[in-house]
Amino acid sequence: MQQSGYTHTIDGRGESSDASFDVINPGTGAPFAVCPDASQDQLDRAVEAARRAFTAWRETTPAHRRERLRSFAQALKARSKEIATLLTREQGKPFARAQDELNRAFANLEGLLAIELKPELLRDNERGHVELQYHPLGVVGAITPWNVPVLLALPKITQSLYTGNTIVLKPSPYTPLTTLLIGEIAREHFPPGVVNVVAGGNDLGAWMTGHPGIDKISFTGSVATGKRVMASAASTLKRVTLELGGNDAAIVLDDIDVKALAPRLFWACFGNSGQICMAIKRLYVHEKVYDALCDALVEIANKVKVGEGFEEGVLMGPVQNRMQYERVLELIDDTRRQNARILCGGEALARPGYFIAPTIVADIAEGTRLVDEEPFGPVLPVIRFSDVDDAVRRANDSRFGLSGSVWSADPARAREIAQRLEVGTAWINHHVGVEYDVPFGGTKESGIGREYGAQGLKHYTEIRAVSVPVLPPMPPMVQPAGAAKR
Repeated sequence: MQQSGYTHTIDGRGESSDASFDVINPGTGAPFAVCPDASQDQLDRAVEAARRAFTAWRETTPAHRRERLRSFAQALKARSKEIATLLTREQGKPFARAQDELNRAFANLEGLLAIELKPELLRDNERGHVELQYHPLGVVGAITPWNVPVLLALPKITQSLYTGNTIVLKPSPYTPLTTLLIGEIAREHFPPGVVNVVAGGNDLGAWMTGHPGIDKISFTGSVATGKRVMASAASTLKRVTLELGGNDAAIVLDDIDVKALAPRLFWACFGNSGQICMAIKRLYVHEKVYDALCDALVEIANKVKVGEGFEEGVLMGPVQNRMQYERVLELIDDTRRQNARILCGGEALARPGYFIAPTIVADIAEGTRLVDEEPFGPVLPVIRFSDVDDAVRRANDSRFGLSGSVWSADPARAREIAQRLEVGTAWINHHVGVEYDVPFGGTKESGIGREYGAQGLKHYTEIRAVSVPVLPPMPPMVQPAGAAKR
């Protein structure tokens, strides 16, 4: 096993730590590098550096921040092969998909920079002039997960810095190295303290969410952890943006072209080995096309090559970590006990690493763990329905509400149904993907606030109302009675 060679970024400098932890390659199940584990003192110094840097950074113009962020992006692009290679090693996804993740992150960065937050005029009449202004909050504490670490880190950096804030960023301990490398590159493009990156475990996250020097937490991760983040942030009334888990439903109507849509549905379920918060995790299919679509999905699953990210022709990698791997296998075992039909997969692959064959389950319904919980892995329940209103009711009967979709040959019909889904994003004949100019986030327990778009940028600011009333004219000056005349 090799030393990683990567360090935290604190106040523009690289720092190691007395403590460290192993980083596991999920394609082998073995450690391949060592990551420094930040101490509470190191976090305190990162926050102090961010607070000092904020004073000057907030006074820079949006054009200046845009220029710095674009220069940063160019430096990342110049090293994209190195970053993608490291991402595949620590996350497990196929190398081509790692490159796709970087490209999408770069596109989102550039797109966000094209959005301008201008003062908004509320009133300009006989009552006066009132406008809303958007001012930076201060220090943003950003916490990212392990499924798409670069795709989630870069927009948080961009939204924080572009709106005039500084940042302390913590990656998942399962995938820390690509983010530490991003922090190392950032040192050459921003003043000391503007971008700080510290790696560590759960204790570090808890220190951040309760830290009095952090003004906002932007967290992407599980519902359970999001609730703890919100409770901890309440002690200092931090602003929070929480993008949490989803158990997203897709409703497939009876008029679809099965052959044409099956590949799109499959990858909306199994992309990144099912480890996408907004992936389809419950597939409701009309009984008229149920059997045909199940057969088509199984045919695709049986042809997909699953393997280590650098193997030729690999389309699906491993589950990212042992804990999640064991949870997915546990859900499959529980499903088998429910007498549901496992159409394909249903088992781990006989090789090192955390590999599970893509698994499709039929003849299953609500009340089972696989349907009611978010599996976050390569396993999909396909649920039969006969009545559309019933399908919508069942899709909405969940504590989750991140996104959902409706699939039909009639887009107008699909739109009417999609508008009834209780989600933050409703798609028609499509599923999965964020766009830089479209706000993204969840309803119910799938989150609070939004990322991306003008609305997302506003969540990184404080609103200030500037009011200039029209005052009544002053009464004429009246000379006191008996005053001496000049």
